[in-house]
Amino acid sequence: MGRLGPTEIILILVVIILLFGAKKLPDMARSLGKSARILKSEAKAMKSDDQQTAPADPPQAGTGTAAAPEPAPRTIQAAPGDVTSARPVTEPSDTTKR
Repeated sequence: MGRLGPTEIILILVVIILLFGAKKLPDMARSLGKSARILKSEAKAMKSDDQQTAPADPPQAGTGTAAAPEPAPRTIQAAPGDVTSARPVTEPSDTTKR
């Protein structure tokens, strides 16, 4: 019990094809792949941002408040080489006063 045999898998695939239609399945798979690539690239970008912003040495007292350099804007692309859906990303800025 709990294991799917080949008959059940074929039956599930037939139901999916009947529900969504054969024309929509490739488009759905393509959009799912794009979403997975975007998610993966964003996770990698967040990980690299965390590594870059982690201070190597704690700030020393009495140095005053120095303005942090403005980071370059990032661009998210849906797929490698896909420039039609590329859009600039506005990073949230820290507007809190210390």
